[in-house]
Amino acid sequence: MFSLSHPELNDCRRLFLRNYEVLINIGVHEFEKKGEQRILINVDLFIPLAMSTPEHDQLQEVVDYDFIRSTIAKRMAQGHIHLQETLCDDVVKAMLAHPKVRAVRVSTEKPDVYPDCDSVGVEVFRVKEAL
Repeated sequence: MFSLSHPELNDCRRLFLRNYEVLINIGVHEFEKKGEQRILINVDLFIPLAMSTPEHDQLQEVVDYDFIRSTIAKRMAQGHIHLQETLCDDVVKAMLAHPKVRAVRVSTEKPDVYPDCDSVGVEVFRVKEAL
């Protein structure tokens, strides 16, 4: 994965959520607007070790996996999304808003679109701009 070799991430830990399956209203075609579709979401968060190495083995010392899931749930609750690109961009922006997150990779996949392939999807990788 190209993001793992990014020079600004050498001192980071990677936190990830794999193949999070959700049902969501997504799509531009009329038949897609009539119901939910299955989407697989993958998220990688890159967090500096200095901000994510627990000294007391306590949850508040790290970024909680629930943050990833609840952030996605909040976006899904906002209603219909036309494009996977929009969903990815929105999730990336929300993840980067977390003060401990330095970079993020998000991918979404529609596994049920075509019978002759596993899925169609989109992926975004962004590093937070230095403050």
